[in-house]
Amino acid sequence: MNETVAQRTAQLRARAEIDLAAVRANVRALRERAPGAALMAVVKADGYGHGAAACARAAVGAGATWLGTATPQEALALRAPGAGVPADVRIMCWLWTPGGPWREAIEADLDVSVSGTWALEEVRRAARLAGRAARVQLKADTGLGRGGCQPDDWAGLVAGALRAEAEGLLRVTGLWSHFACADEPGHPSIAAQLARFREMVAYAEEQGVRPEVRHIANSPATLTLPETHFDLVRPGIAMYGVSPSPEIGTPADFGLRPAMTLSASLALVKHVPGGHGVSYGHHYVTPGATTLGLVPLGYADGIPRHASSAGPVLVEGKWRTVAGRVAMDQFVVDLGGDEPAPGAEAVLFGPGDRGEPTAEDWAQAAGTIAYEIVTRIGTRVPRVYVNATA
Repeated sequence: MNETVAQRTAQLRARAEIDLAAVRANVRALRERAPGAALMAVVKADGYGHGAAACARAAVGAGATWLGTATPQEALALRAPGAGVPADVRIMCWLWTPGGPWREAIEADLDVSVSGTWALEEVRRAARLAGRAARVQLKADTGLGRGGCQPDDWAGLVAGALRAEAEGLLRVTGLWSHFACADEPGHPSIAAQLARFREMVAYAEEQGVRPEVRHIANSPATLTLPETHFDLVRPGIAMYGVSPSPEIGTPADFGLRPAMTLSASLALVKHVPGGHGVSYGHHYVTPGATTLGLVPLGYADGIPRHASSAGPVLVEGKWRTVAGRVAMDQFVVDLGGDEPAPGAEAVLFGPGDRGEPTAEDWAQAAGTIAYEIVTRIGTRVPRVYVNATA
């Protein structure tokens, strides 16, 4: 990813401006929602498209004491000297496959997640090679049906972990799980998963596991389900000021502010007659003489093709709509006869303060979720950081 700290007036083809003050404020707001729990700032997928290292530093500055990633490579990058993450901040990674960099993770003092006996055996071998105990968190599948140990296999996993702990090869530092439907208020699976988690944690502790942290709360649970907070909460999308679901509330409802503003400079403004086809397939034909604006962003930059003829864009104070298909590198908006100068700003989404669309507006236009809108913005779009210092 291209990262820079630039002046707001810098002329770029496109830019994703990341407001780190918003990230810090969001972390503080989330901590207020869970005052009795530590906070893990989830920065997987390059910080949901916002930049993992920069957002990790901002989150730690606002009181996060843990960082979470999916892959071990993401976690190892945060341990690298250039990332600027303090050494005392705990980092956890959970998406492992056989043959992964277990030894490197152990030597980097990462917390690694284990869901099955194959992973436990690889951790044991890596710990012997590293000459130090691994920090292991056991994941329980309480009903999501993805990663995690099934309840019927939990006793075996716990027993194996305790044997390895007795051998000095690992320490069980956490017990954790993940919700399936916490973003759907009142969904019956929420209570069922919480009950199952309590049972699996109680069993492990009865057998002698003494975890540092127990955790199950993702963004929606952190915001709306205080009974799920336990020792640690793991907000992801909410940390970036995006609501995990319109059903539970807008960002403003929770005191959150979107951190990313995606904009581009118009590459061309031109007059065309009525009946003029626009973009591939001519799915849009101008209803009359008009002006068209060329926005130099496309699906190679992460603009969803499903938002063709639907995605909203703010140009000189007016909402425009993608005219026709989104192409690989560009799309067109019908300016209705207005004539902004080439280079004028086209804002695809942001906090909404200037009347611009939000990531949720694009999600609705593309038939997806706001998580995908911000996360998919590609590496050709420079991330420009503002308010880097508190």
